[in-house]
Amino acid sequence: MATTQKIKNTGSGDSKKSTRKNKRVKAPSSGAAIRTFPSAVKALLSRPNVERLRPARITTDTFKLDRMAALLAALGNPQQDLHAVHIAGTIGKGSTVAMMQSMLRGCGWTTGTYTSPHLIDIRERIAINGEPISTSAFTELTRQVTKAADEASLDVSFFELVTAMSWLHFVEEATDIAIIETGLGGRLDATNLIVPSVSLITKIEFDHQHLLGNTLGEIAREKAGIFKPGIPALSVKQAPEVEAVLREVAEEVGTELRIIGKDIDFSSRFCVTDDLGAHMRVCLLGDRTHYMHLPVPLSGSHQADNCALALAAMDMLGNGAEEFKESSIFRGLATTKNPGRMDMIWKQPRVLVDGAHNPASMQALMKGIGSHVQFDSMICIFGCNADKDVEANLKALSLGGDKIIFTKASDQPRAAEPEDLAKKFEKLSGRLCQTAGSIREAISIASQATGREDLICVTGSFYLVGETMAMFEQIKAARAK
Repeated sequence: MATTQKIKNTGSGDSKKSTRKNKRVKAPSSGAAIRTFPSAVKALLSRPNVERLRPARITTDTFKLDRMAALLAALGNPQQDLHAVHIAGTIGKGSTVAMMQSMLRGCGWTTGTYTSPHLIDIRERIAINGEPISTSAFTELTRQVTKAADEASLDVSFFELVTAMSWLHFVEEATDIAIIETGLGGRLDATNLIVPSVSLITKIEFDHQHLLGNTLGEIAREKAGIFKPGIPALSVKQAPEVEAVLREVAEEVGTELRIIGKDIDFSSRFCVTDDLGAHMRVCLLGDRTHYMHLPVPLSGSHQADNCALALAAMDMLGNGAEEFKESSIFRGLATTKNPGRMDMIWKQPRVLVDGAHNPASMQALMKGIGSHVQFDSMICIFGCNADKDVEANLKALSLGGDKIIFTKASDQPRAAEPEDLAKKFEKLSGRLCQTAGSIREAISIASQATGREDLICVTGSFYLVGETMAMFEQIKAARAK
């Protein structure tokens, strides 16, 4: 594990409106190599990228906050002008971000979101009110940030550069608030140089053990590294080992941690209605607002916890804010979309995609499909990275899929070989399966074996899901011509 870095908290970050609209950081002259959006993407992808590196190539020097701090200083420390929410956890970060963004937007707040990874377009990572950053703004920010890094002789990573770009963009566009999702862990994550208004922790499970620790307690301590002195923290209900560590870290740091379902009254139930179909409903008693029997807009019983976390954060952010009317929150929440998670992207054959990539999220996916989607038979197309807990993922997969096809994302060096996955699956489950060299081939095989009431589920990796979504977008565009 990397050694603990001392993080200096600068800037209050607690005012609603950014005051930096007219204080744009002076941009260096344009770099010769970055003139177009493709050249900007190429420049970013030439930097060290943990998302694509094999575990053996990741060292304790990979995560260092002093490098990110130096880059931000070279850019004028834009993080000091951000009013932000910071989110860490193993599963549910993207869903919580999506629900918060929709509610804040419904209340009239201009809301920036920084998430990872992207599914189809790198610009998805940096969005305002749900709309990705423009290609021109992305290109200009890439030029500005990479030149600042080079002039300061900083060997910064892909994620560090894009993080800095997002903060500059949110400040320049005077967002009312930015919701910042950690990339990996929390304590040494590049996003951990903001001082948010509230810190959120989603469900913590096993993932990235080679970097974060081999026990839930060790992983929880890394995630809890986003806690800041005097900044309130919220968490969903956790395993006892995780809760103990979160509370311990909160006390060490000097902040109040409130756990939903323990320190904040919360309940949820499954129901079916004519207008919404199968869905979850939640009740949460906040300090300012009581949310009663509120429909959860995303499918899956696990989304009730994520929704409660988002509502509790809204209650904290909205204390005394006239914009936060209950009716606006309800309407905003109902508009939530979360591409790539329990996402039905095609109707005939029915194709559902979900970026579940660890045992907990895979189990939640299979349970969610079983309770929210009607089908006769399900074919699962699965591909994952080789550094994941492959056997645990396969065990969860075997509980849901009637037929399994293994494949891999085409441009992911860390992807496990389909043949290796198939051998492990057959040994684990005693069931036969198939392999395909690409997602296009896998979809073709699955389509030939499905009837009208059957379901094709693509899962195991956000990269595989993104490639699937891009393929169907191409099909849709071709049919529209």
